[in-house]
Amino acid sequence: MQGLHRVLIAPERLAGWLAGFAERHGPPVASADAAQLTLVSPDAAEAVIDLIWGPLPGLDPIAELLAQVSRPRRLGALLLRRSAHAVGVFDATELLAHSLGRHYVQGRTKAGGWSQQRYARRRANQAERAYDKASEAAVSLLVPRVGELDGLLLGGDARALRQVLDTPELAPLAALAQRNARRPLPVADPNLRVLRDALAQFLAVPIGLNQAARATSALAQRDDQAGQ
Repeated sequence: MQGLHRVLIAPERLAGWLAGFAERHGPPVASADAAQLTLVSPDAAEAVIDLIWGPLPGLDPIAELLAQVSRPRRLGALLLRRSAHAVGVFDATELLAHSLGRHYVQGRTKAGGWSQQRYARRRANQAERAYDKASEAAVSLLVPRVGELDGLLLGGDARALRQVLDTPELAPLAALAQRNARRPLPVADPNLRVLRDALAQFLAVPIGLNQAARATSALAQRDDQAGQ
């Protein structure tokens, strides 16, 4: 989506968004590859929609996209930062099970010399223990259910997540994450609210708009706000 303005549309709003795009710009021509569905309208407005759940069959791409994003899914979730982790299982929008943990990791110091090195080693050891706790929670909660899961929601520190998923016990989860690989979501220190909120971010459909589509979309949004 380089050079395009990026918006995120909730699955339940996507049908209305697509209808509005067609009304503003004329019926678009749709074309799809393995990763994206591109809509090009008669007035040169263009929308590039990420296929977050994989390729479409291709017979009726817009209808297939709507069916794909609206399908209820069972998802695992692993959110991890140095100071906390959250692990959960969602069935559609219901949080079926979860595990939360907070970790003590010292902040950085401005001290120098050997003191700084000892402090850095202590901080690294604390972080390792924190990641071990997150790994234990994922092994306990997610690995037994991995065969039921349609995907894995990841959020937080990308390096820490890679380290945790590289542990042999979590190999099934690492394989699940690769099925529809996405960047980890940026999240605050994980807690129950952050875990619940992350689901909406994960399910939102990314759409890139060129300048022609972006200008009219901004006007439509202002009109909607004025009419409220």
